[in-house]
Amino acid sequence: MDKSGLFSTIHFLEERDYDRIHQASLKILADTGVVFQNDEAVEIFKKHGAKTDGRRVYISKEMVDQAISTLVRTYKFHARNPKKSVIIGEDFCVQPNAGAVYIQDTDHGRRLATIEDYGNMMRLAQASDVINVVGAHPLNPADVPDQYKHLYMGYEVLKNTDKPTLGWVMTGKNAGQFLDMVDIAQGRSPGDQIDGQYVNFSVNPLSPLSWANDTLESMMEYCRRGQAVYLLPCIMAGLTGPMKPLGMMVLQNTEILSGLVFCHLINPAVPIIYTPSSSAGYMKQATYITGTPDMSLINAPLLLMAHEYYHMPSRCMCGMTDAKVPDMQAGLETMQNIMMAVFSEVDMINECLGVLDAIMTVSYEKHIVDEEIIKRCLYLKAGINLSDEALSVDVIEEVGPGGSYLTHPDTLAHFRETFTNDISECERYTDWEVEKHDIIQRANLRYKEILAQAPETLLDAETDRDLRNYMEKCMR
Repeated sequence: MDKSGLFSTIHFLEERDYDRIHQASLKILADTGVVFQNDEAVEIFKKHGAKTDGRRVYISKEMVDQAISTLVRTYKFHARNPKKSVIIGEDFCVQPNAGAVYIQDTDHGRRLATIEDYGNMMRLAQASDVINVVGAHPLNPADVPDQYKHLYMGYEVLKNTDKPTLGWVMTGKNAGQFLDMVDIAQGRSPGDQIDGQYVNFSVNPLSPLSWANDTLESMMEYCRRGQAVYLLPCIMAGLTGPMKPLGMMVLQNTEILSGLVFCHLINPAVPIIYTPSSSAGYMKQATYITGTPDMSLINAPLLLMAHEYYHMPSRCMCGMTDAKVPDMQAGLETMQNIMMAVFSEVDMINECLGVLDAIMTVSYEKHIVDEEIIKRCLYLKAGINLSDEALSVDVIEEVGPGGSYLTHPDTLAHFRETFTNDISECERYTDWEVEKHDIIQRANLRYKEILAQAPETLLDAETDRDLRNYMEKCMR
């Protein structure tokens, strides 16, 4: 029987440990509770029989069981261009980063990001054969008003891409406006109720065991429109979570289950993605770090738990580094984190495209390099062909002792199946010596080439006009 693909995944837990984590989470939810910093959210829990104390909500096992019963393992995420729709939980998905403040390249160094930089991230995503989900918050543009930032960013997403779109946390009102813009771009009237997924978003609990007001407002807006929510704890061991990896898994799982129940109470049909993305605190300075291998120990086991215990899709932040420039440290930490997530069967990855300095900065050059890192990991995950034909006995016998495979028909038929570099080089030294460009110099030239070739807009004139009119209306 033919078989290809990775046989085993990285398991740190036994099957019984999944239930231990789940039971520990149920105890915390019922006995300790979770704070929801929004009165409407608390009222929703009360309406469904939850015990509350002010804004602290105690979630019962029955409420958790009911929410888990509605989970789905896969769902279709529609793109404006139907050919670019993806199946979450089946297709491997790569999405832009979220949260960086600075942008940098080798020409100008590090600086505050602008709306042009944000648009450039969307143009790079559109041109990529690795990135298949767009939007989110890869950069925080400093040159547009905070109260209208979501409009400017939404316009850049819709103008420059036609792939499945992600939103981000904002106030409920602003989340609604962003969703309206996606409606307009997809040919609907704002607020039209439709079946299916057309814009998802991820949310962070306010660890430990709390949810912030704006986050809850956004969750309510997305859930009421039936759009998927990615529940993303971003806890720091020793700072906002316990030091022991197993305790971190329990806290992450508890926060995810609390968000799952809340979304279920609003709309049971909403798909949920399990998104553990925590790290160990840097205890020397009590700060956040991302390059540590502890990050994989904390998150990788839960990626498999999402599949094997809860039967739901998973996502992980996994391409981060604490390096300040795209150097060897950046490469080793990024490869470590991405490979561990991929080999843990994650369905979607983010924070994997150019991020530096614990997600404070995005590098144009590292963005290009990271795409190849992702391709390398996926190539390894794809595994090898184990068919009888792949044993190549006939080829070995035909070539025989001392022969050459270079011109054999089997070589000519299959040599293109081996990995092909995008930006790394493996030419002879004498060929490299002509230009002497290292990988970052080549990446610098490549990102500029992509941006130079990007179309001015993917919107037709009528849709562009409708979007601009809607934005002007919102800014009055």
